[in-house]
Amino acid sequence: MSSPKSSHVRLAVITGGEGDLARSICAELKQAGFGVVAPGRGDLDVTKAASVRAFFASVKQIDLLVNNAGVCRDGFITKMEEADFDQVVDVSLKGAFLVSQAAVKLMARQRHGHIVNIGSYSALSGPAGQTNYSAAKAGVIGLTQSLAQEYGARNVRVNCVLPGFLETKMTRHLLDDEAWRENLMSAHVLGRLNTPQDAARFIVFLHSMENVSGQVFQLDSRVRRWT
Repeated sequence: MSSPKSSHVRLAVITGGEGDLARSICAELKQAGFGVVAPGRGDLDVTKAASVRAFFASVKQIDLLVNNAGVCRDGFITKMEEADFDQVVDVSLKGAFLVSQAAVKLMARQRHGHIVNIGSYSALSGPAGQTNYSAAKAGVIGLTQSLAQEYGARNVRVNCVLPGFLETKMTRHLLDDEAWRENLMSAHVLGRLNTPQDAARFIVFLHSMENVSGQVFQLDSRVRRWT
């Protein structure tokens, strides 16, 4: 089934709209001609079904959803509070589920649409101190692939992007630790990191690839063994 004609004004929704990555995605999508809605938590709390329903009640079309909302509450498991585990899973995984559930209903009626879930390399590597975050992001990969299977026949695509470690408000403090930064860089064969703008450009490009769905894209230079 073909995509909408070029005269169609494409609408994108980006969750977690106040973050650095969301702002870069918003800028790249606007440059590509999209109308963009990027609500922060005050306008769309992805962990609350009522908030999601209220937000999507006013959305009449949606061409691209970027499930970007996320939070980190790192800590070793014996010292991790249950609330910290729940919050990370609720935002990253349950939030992606609730928002996708609402968006896919519109996309199925339109017979077109694309959901991009923002994942993490932590889902693949399971680093120490991130049992909550790694588990949530691994779940996002499973959600991506299952939803792609469910709605491919309705011309709805679902993909997952692992943008790599980005220097943002959420992560910048980690890079202040010189030893930690050196260890991170040594894991990248190119010895450098992506920027939010790099990841945003890839997402816009991925949206143009109309025959790609159910895939996971790792954007950095960390090399992992095939399984």
